[in-house]
Amino acid sequence: MNMAKRKYSKMRKIEPSVQTFTFAYQVTDASSQDNYIDLSQVASLVNRRFYRQGINWAVSDFKFLIGATAPASGSPWSLNVKKLPNTWVMSNSWEKGFRAWDKMNKQALEENPSLKPKFLDFKIFADSDHVSAGFVSNLRPPASIAGEWVESRVLIPTSDPADGSVDDFVITAVGDNTTVSKSLIEGYAASRSLPVAFTDPNTPDDALSPAENWMSSMFNDGTQQDIVNLESLTTENDIAPYPFENDGANFDTMYPNGANQTPGLELHDSEYYTDTTISSTVRMGGGNFPCGLIKLEHFGFTGASQQAPVNILLQINLVPGTHRGYLCEPMTEM
Repeated sequence: MNMAKRKYSKMRKIEPSVQTFTFAYQVTDASSQDNYIDLSQVASLVNRRFYRQGINWAVSDFKFLIGATAPASGSPWSLNVKKLPNTWVMSNSWEKGFRAWDKMNKQALEENPSLKPKFLDFKIFADSDHVSAGFVSNLRPPASIAGEWVESRVLIPTSDPADGSVDDFVITAVGDNTTVSKSLIEGYAASRSLPVAFTDPNTPDDALSPAENWMSSMFNDGTQQDIVNLESLTTENDIAPYPFENDGANFDTMYPNGANQTPGLELHDSEYYTDTTISSTVRMGGGNFPCGLIKLEHFGFTGASQQAPVNILLQINLVPGTHRGYLCEPMTEM
């Protein structure tokens, strides 16, 4: 075998996989409407093999085909594509949340390892609106039949140890904690010390709150907190160039895409559609999408010359790669 053949034989094979995901849906609300896509769910359906949600997906581009009369001049429609923030905060929040969830399950299965489900997976919602809509509302390819795609939950002991009961929450990536969901970013922020301001370590007030510091609360006995206080990495007498709790002006954690600082999902791309749009087609660039979660926002889909519902055909082109046919990486390596 010559050198060229030996080198080729050692390359990882790109498995056959569907490289274009197609969705047909309607915008039925004339003022605004949100839709969600989970690329891992879609890949599992169209390829008939299991893709975990904890993947950072590479997307080549988006193409929207608008099947309706163009909006009147001066009344453009707006299309926004949003994603989980492409930040170290999101990466670390996801991994810490996953480790806590995994530890919870391992403790429950310690004496019964054979009961572990084959497709156990850490599945989260993008934001609180996604929780309200539920995974059942995720866009899927036309005529596809959904399999089981169930959200993960965290179980937190109540404050009364004698009660023996737990509170049950689903998980969101961004935003604030609610009565039904816990935010990865807010949970991460509440479990870490802050940049040095006047005390070291500068511990968030929420670190002592079972409701806010939920990643630690998962493992308490109802009365004790195992609080995580990491050593501050800032140099003495330095003040960080971003707002943080107890910096003299702010009194709550200030992690990007959490409850206070630029809350919500990251805007990936935005386009307007008017009566001059060529061939009723809107194109958007690609990028990487943590957890494969995509939020589509539609605004102003009404005007003098048309009314909702508006039919839309969306095509998402992926990038070929060695992760079961796609270019992507585990969230643990983001």
